[in-house]
Amino acid sequence: MTIELEQVAKRYRMEWIFRGLSFSFSPEHRYAITGHNGSGKSTLLRLLSGHLSPTKGRVRFSRQGKPLEADGLYRYVSYAAPYIELVEEYTMREILGFQQRFKPFAFGLTTPAIIERLNLPKAADKEVRYFSSGMKQRLKLALAICADTPLLLLDEPTTNLDAEGAQWYRDLLADFGKDRLLVIASNVEADLADCDRSLHVPDYK
Repeated sequence: MTIELEQVAKRYRMEWIFRGLSFSFSPEHRYAITGHNGSGKSTLLRLLSGHLSPTKGRVRFSRQGKPLEADGLYRYVSYAAPYIELVEEYTMREILGFQQRFKPFAFGLTTPAIIERLNLPKAADKEVRYFSSGMKQRLKLALAICADTPLLLLDEPTTNLDAEGAQWYRDLLADFGKDRLLVIASNVEADLADCDRSLHVPDYK
C-alpha cells in the first residue's frame, strides 16, 4: 500500500496546522512523524487514515497499483492512539471477538492466542471499564498490530506503558508489524528506533 501527499494543507478555523506538505509513503520503509506536542502529528495521522480530508491539496491511496477511495480505506487500516476509545462495557474477550468479525487477525491468530500474548490472563473476562490505562493501551495496540491490514498507524504507542509494557509493545511490533506500511507518531526516541524515514511536521508550518 502506498500514500502520496501532494501540497497538502490542513486548517482548523483560522489556524494552519501544516501546509505545502508533499511526501510519499511506501511499505519498503518505516516512517516516523515527529514534532512537539500540538504540532499536528495526530492530525496528519488522521489524514493518512482517511478520517480527515485536507483543506488543500490531495491525498492519494493505492494498493497493488490500484487507487483506493478514502471512504473505503477503513478496510485496510489499523490505527491505535490514546484518544481512540474502547467499548468499556465489553470484556477483553468480547472486544477481540467483535474485532475479528469485521477485521480478521493476521498470521492465523485467534482470540485465545492474542489474550495469551497480552499477558493479562485474569483480565480476559473483565469489562474494559475496570482496566488500568496501561491495560487499555496494551489492548488498543494488540487490536491494531495483530489485524490483517496493509496500513498500520500508531500514535504515541507507549503512552501509559511502563518499561515492561513498552518492551512488550516492541516485541509485538517486531513479530507482527512486518511487510506493512508502518507510520509512527511520537516524541519518544525508543518508539522510532526502527524507522528509517522521518517527517517533521513543524517544517510545514
